[in-house]
Formats: sequence, C-alpha cells, structure tokens
Amino acid sequence: MENGAAPTAKPVIVAIDGPSGTGKSSTSKAVAAQLGLSYLDTGAQYRAITWWMVTNGIDLEDPTAIAAVAGKPEIVSGTDPAAPTITVDGVDVSGPIRTQEVTSKVSAVSAVPEVRTRITELQRSLAAAAEHGIVVEGRDIGTTVLPDADLKIFLTASPEARATRRSGELKGADVHATREALIKRDAADSSRKTSPLAKADDAVEVDTTELTLAQVIECVVTLVEEKRAGK
Repeated sequence: MENGAAPTAKPVIVAIDGPSGTGKSSTSKAVAAQLGLSYLDTGAQYRAITWWMVTNGIDLEDPTAIAAVAGKPEIVSGTDPAAPTITVDGVDVSGPIRTQEVTSKVSAVSAVPEVRTRITELQRSLAAAAEHGIVVEGRDIGTTVLPDADLKIFLTASPEARATRRSGELKGADVHATREALIKRDAADSSRKTSPLAKADDAVEVDTTELTLAQVIECVVTLVEEKRAGK
C-alpha cells in the first residue's frame, strides 16, 4: 500500500555486529522496540543448534558429524523485540541455550560451513519477511548475512569493559576468567574460515566502553533515523 504512506515508513534493515559484551543484544532490542522494527538475535540461533547437538549426543569434535545433521533441527525465532522467542522442534530453548555448556561449544559448531549456510538462510528469510524492517544482531551480519543492509553498525568495547558487563550478567562470575573466555571466543570467531567476526567496510563503528547503555541506544536510534530520512 504505497499511496499515503510516509516516506519514513519504508522498511529499514539494520545490521549490528560486534563481539560479546559490547551491549549488542540490549541495544538491538531497545532500538527495534523504539522504532517499531522486528528484532533478531542470530547468536541465539547458533546457540539453539548447538544445544540440539549437545542434547542429541553429536560429537562436537568432529565437523563432519556436525555437518551431517545441520539440517535436522527445526529452529523458529520470534522477532518481537519486547518478547523474542526461540524454539527447537517446538521446544522453548531460551533458557537452556544460555548455559555454560552451550556457551563453551557454540564457536566450534558455528565454525562448520554447513551450519552457517543453514542458519544464514534462516536469517535472510526472516529479514526479508519483516514488514516494517528489522534489527539483526550478530557477528557476520553486515559482512555475510545481509551485505546490502541499509545501515551497518559495529559495536566495540575494551576487553575489560566487556568482561565486567558479561560477568554482571552471569551473576557471580569471575571478571578475570570472563575476560580470558571473551578474548578466546573473539579469537575463535575472528579466525574461522567461514564468515568470521569482522567489521564491514561500510559499517559505522561505535565504541561503547565509556558509554552508558542509554547513550548507545540513543546513538544507534539517531543513526537509523538519519538513514530512514535520507532514503
């Protein structure tokens, strides 16, 4: 229905990438809610497929075994920023996918090309179906999943700031151990052959080290609104 629609109402696809602990999820959800967009946490999808593999006893040391079953689980993501959901074969896994066991194995599963192909297709179809536009957060959205996104943002922060935030989320976690784990995960995600964690050439970098969450959200909302207005 084009007639009478305001030009600013055009759907906008926003890609937000960056390592964990930079405020990606909180920022993405808040921006999507504020601007009436859908929201997709792509990391949850990789966690979901990892959870399924752990639950089904797949040998995660063997990329061939992972590749062979990558197409089996049915992963469904709800894209309402106020209440994002994720199910695997009809089971709500939003809690189980956040366990330490899944967290420690997700990089290995994510590195398998067949897994990335499967999940990337899922992500692209969700983005294409978003009527008003969508905020998609992950590690390779601007570079691989949605290279034609209207706006690409790369969030960064110092390892110390990220570890403090992450250990705050994981009640009682040791900041030093968390920092080491984050650095290790960054290295794994940045060096994998298929769709590594990387900043797209045309992405706007936002360093969140010294910013409050509210400031990061405000910054991203402004960037999206400018992009919408300039369309």
